[in-house]
Amino acid sequence: MAQDTQTLLFRALADPTRRAIFEHLCRDGEQTVAALTARARISQPAVSKHLVVLKQAGLVKDRPDGRHNHYSAEPAPLKSIIDWSGEMTRFWDARFVALEDLLKRMDQ
Repeated sequence: MAQDTQTLLFRALADPTRRAIFEHLCRDGEQTVAALTARARISQPAVSKHLVVLKQAGLVKDRPDGRHNHYSAEPAPLKSIIDWSGEMTRFWDARFVALEDLLKRMDQ
């Protein structure tokens, strides 16, 4: 996945309100803006702005239905973050093992 896409994902999920909206959509399925607004305890325009950021990152999709838009989670882009986290875990694990070996040799 391109670096720009990862940056969008991390920026979208960096905000606690956006994370809460995304988590709510993951757990409870498709929701209208009104339902999300009632749960988020912020204004409808604020929820809509958060949804735009989540949509740009590919984490939500919308489905128009008359005057209402229904939003649902798209968790597939999270694979990029999971892959990156795995790479960083392996990198740091190797570094810590090397540091532990160095410290043991220094103690001898």
